[in-house]
Amino acid sequence: MAFLGARARCSAAAAAKVAQRRRLAEDARGPPSPPGSQRAVLYVHWPYCEKRCSYCNFNKYIPRGVDEAAVRRCLVTEAQTLLRLSGVRRVESVFFGGGTPSLASPHTVAAVLEAVAQATHLPADSEVTLEANPTSAPGSRLAAFRAAGVNRLSVGLQSLDDTELQLLGRTHSASDALQTLAEARRLFPGRVSVDLMLGLPAQQVGPWLGQLRELLRRCDDHVSLYQLSLERGTALFTQVQRGTLPAPDPELAAEMYQEGRAILREAGFRQYEVSNFARNGALSTHNWTYWQCGQYLGVGPGAHGRFVPQGAGSHTREARIQTLEPDNWMKEVMLFGHGTRKRVPLGELELLEEVLAMGLRTDVGITHQHWQQFEPPLTLWDVFGTSREVKMLLEQGLLLLDHRWGFGVRGRVWLCWTLCCWICCLSSKTPGGREPPPLCQEDNRLSLYPRTLLGNWFGPSDDFKSESKGDAMSGATPVEDPAGAVSLCSDHL
Repeated sequence: MAFLGARARCSAAAAAKVAQRRRLAEDARGPPSPPGSQRAVLYVHWPYCEKRCSYCNFNKYIPRGVDEAAVRRCLVTEAQTLLRLSGVRRVESVFFGGGTPSLASPHTVAAVLEAVAQATHLPADSEVTLEANPTSAPGSRLAAFRAAGVNRLSVGLQSLDDTELQLLGRTHSASDALQTLAEARRLFPGRVSVDLMLGLPAQQVGPWLGQLRELLRRCDDHVSLYQLSLERGTALFTQVQRGTLPAPDPELAAEMYQEGRAILREAGFRQYEVSNFARNGALSTHNWTYWQCGQYLGVGPGAHGRFVPQGAGSHTREARIQTLEPDNWMKEVMLFGHGTRKRVPLGELELLEEVLAMGLRTDVGITHQHWQQFEPPLTLWDVFGTSREVKMLLEQGLLLLDHRWGFGVRGRVWLCWTLCCWICCLSSKTPGGREPPPLCQEDNRLSLYPRTLLGNWFGPSDDFKSESKGDAMSGATPVEDPAGAVSLCSDHL
């Protein structure tokens, strides 16, 4: 592509020099420990790709040429502006998603990190993740990203079957994927995540499990299992709709998911979120912030954010969406310092709905302590304890009381339905249309907790779906879980 040559001219040495200036800025700033309202994570969206995959409906563009220097300046400017508006004093992690951010030059990554370190405290050991596709990430390029400040990779393998990769419109082969994975593990030991998709048209359980076992012989300590979601406007959706491809079988997808969970568990992986598995403590701390409803700033075309604009004198968390189209976004950044297209203040109910929906995706559910950060006057028991639906689920063994935690779900529950019931509880028990949540009694430590993770989860709100592969949210790829609820994929929100 035309813009790859320009990127190639940005040497690893230049990126390393910028990264060194960033480290000096970090050291000079010292290690403050601000309160939660002054901490956040940062998502940076690189919107460009070599081609559009057949299943992808993310905010991405296939350009004839890119003025990367102009894009870089705008990313830096918008990061500085949003950090100032948010009043954030400490950035816990940075995630470069897309699009295909491994097509950007390492110099662009280093420049953004330097700007963040100059504007706020970015600890030297902060998690800095880059999404990488095998065809755009040879070993030398990965080494340059490491010199620029990246310390974790999320590699989009998607499949180890060449026929499936062609169906998905991927530009790499299974051999390319494994070679990139080996290089990534050499350069980022213990800090490499891989994605594997399930539930493709005509995909069978046995061969897919064989791919997973092969991947476990080659992978590092983090694996994400994503179920295909057929999205309107994509080539795969059209092919299935016209009958040229069979529709994915949800029962087979459920079997793949459950069998895959068992295999990963036997290999020592903890399923810490519905789509994400880690061993040796290699959780994605960036995406964990999303699931814990922490603050995050979204930089770049179409990026999403959730933060309190304290620097502008506000005390209410806002959902923010940046302008989608890159050229228009750049014009707005040059005019106003940022390309925020939409700002929506989040009321108390909306925030608690997100706390509920996101927390239930994780293996710890929602602890009493976590709930109290967002709703000090009302305990979980206050809000949900008298709910007829909660009592029914307790009796059926689908919820479990635990003395340490809050609550979660067990088994293949229709969580979309239960969440609707719980959100009604919230609405009825709070001022302005909301009531307290009851959940566990006996003492303030008693709580409801999921015995196991399950196949049907509920994601946050629709706008999370374009944020990262993961916007979470985040990054995150929206997928459909085996039991049928649309959910948000993890490793990239």
